[in-house]
Amino acid sequence: MVSSGATGMGKRLMRKHGRMTMTMAEVASFSENIDQLANADQGGGAHRARSESGEAISEKFFSEVVNSNERPHTLHNAKKTYDSACAAAGQFEMMNLYNALFSQMEISAAQVLLTEGDFRNQEHLSNLHYSIERLLGLGIVPIINENDAISANRGYTEGDLFSDNDSLAALCARSFACDLCILLTDVDGVFDRPPSEKGAKLLSFYSQEQSVGIGEKSKHGRGGMASKISAAQSAVKPGSKTRACVVVSGTDLNAIRSITSLTYDGADRDEPKGTLFATPGSALEQQALKEIAAAKLKSEVSISEDARKMATASRDEARKLQSLPHTERKAILYAVADALESQKDELLKANAIDLANADKDGTSIQLVSRLKLTDSKLATLSSGIRQIADQPDPLGV
Repeated sequence: MVSSGATGMGKRLMRKHGRMTMTMAEVASFSENIDQLANADQGGGAHRARSESGEAISEKFFSEVVNSNERPHTLHNAKKTYDSACAAAGQFEMMNLYNALFSQMEISAAQVLLTEGDFRNQEHLSNLHYSIERLLGLGIVPIINENDAISANRGYTEGDLFSDNDSLAALCARSFACDLCILLTDVDGVFDRPPSEKGAKLLSFYSQEQSVGIGEKSKHGRGGMASKISAAQSAVKPGSKTRACVVVSGTDLNAIRSITSLTYDGADRDEPKGTLFATPGSALEQQALKEIAAAKLKSEVSISEDARKMATASRDEARKLQSLPHTERKAILYAVADALESQKDELLKANAIDLANADKDGTSIQLVSRLKLTDSKLATLSSGIRQIADQPDPLGV
């Protein structure tokens, strides 16, 4: 389990105030999920617990800590020194919290602090493999974190093995041959656009050719959704023994259970939780693509059925209109023409949304152009309805 929050806890410890964003209920539920995984003997995984990095340090307090006369600092080095001290102080408090909660499930936890050098040094990596395997073999949950006291939260470059806890989790999943990697976040998964935008849809599966809109980075941690997508793709890249990675909400207390348990019986069990990433070309990816194609076909059939119902309803209403006296039919048609003019702005706005969805769904340009409404089209339609209303009654009713 890859964890974050030591630096944030250390800052709170130094400030003597603050609170964790992750509620006790969330952390307790997380430990219960780990207990169920251990009892079910479902193998190891790289999981990420979410915690808040902390509020901004006040300018006065920050200057008192880092602008010491005993040792001159640049502002950049002072920030690194401060964060390193916070990380060291926070590790103890963070592990106390995990120990208190896991002990309720009669589970032992161990802390493993790593730097990039541990993955580059073959001897260190071999020792790390042995330690993790032994811990898991003994039923002890390894809680993995970056050793910020040594790495000092330095700036990261493209050549680094990991840059945050998301990429560290992916690296651990590959290195320890985990079958599944779960990345917890503060939204339900990966959306096709920022989830705060209207019409944003949760992606149940993220294909290699997928492209999504990324919103602003959360104030928690260094990463963001772009980081999680990159980490998830890294976890399941070709050659990795990690077959699947799921990005899911850490605030959903049933998330881990629904992903890992074959007998999960939640109220919304038919709806997949989170966003699945699978190794390209794998059987799991093919299965996911088939399920998406089947769901799309079902949706198209449903849309066709809705269209048929609407057409039938229109026919029935037309017959009702035809049975009315001529004067009433004329009044109704005039009311429709007036409504087209008075509600023109709302109609054009709704039409713009329909056109955007049609373009997104790959509807042909010819059909889209026929669907597009304009001021002149609405004016022509309104005038035509009035002309029909003004015609002599052909039925003599």
